[in-house]
Amino acid sequence: MSMKVLCDRILSDGRSLEGVILKVDKFINHQMDPYLMKQVAVEFIRRFSDLHVNKILTVEASGIAPSIMLGYLMELPVVFAKKRQPSTMKDAYVTTVHSFTKQSDCHLIISHEYLTAEDHVLFIDDFLAYGNAGIAVLDLCRQAGATIEGMGFIIEKEMLHGRELLQAEGINRIESLAIIDSLANDTIHIKED
Repeated sequence: MSMKVLCDRILSDGRSLEGVILKVDKFINHQMDPYLMKQVAVEFIRRFSDLHVNKILTVEASGIAPSIMLGYLMELPVVFAKKRQPSTMKDAYVTTVHSFTKQSDCHLIISHEYLTAEDHVLFIDDFLAYGNAGIAVLDLCRQAGATIEGMGFIIEKEMLHGRELLQAEGINRIESLAIIDSLANDTIHIKED
């Protein structure tokens, strides 16, 4: 079921570009609406309340805001995969991900110190498009021996089939708060429940 307040905001302040891009930088991934982020976090808590997790995991940078709010409310640590390895990080898990937005590959890096085999992870991100970030995070978790219990996305672009890719990799629990089934003709169409 889609989150009504989020869907309303997407329709009022989002923009469809080129048939596959949904621009939501007015309230999610450039300028952020903290009250909406709190509502998003509360909805993720409701949807994942049956899972036993000890860590929230995300990717730099757009997943950080909803993850921090969720971590705050759940009283859990939040770890984000960095795109550059700082000189102070010696031992790290590294994987490569293709960025749909930037049309380039980049590394994702997490310190061995912050992702371990004892971790039961909830992955949170702003978008599920092709599933590339989710696959990269799954690779990092596999390297660490950590378990991904679920993945939550603020917005899913259903027509790009990322969910199917993640499910094929064994991710059974995927929750998206708004599912877009078309951005054709510069029109945002949200999937009906």
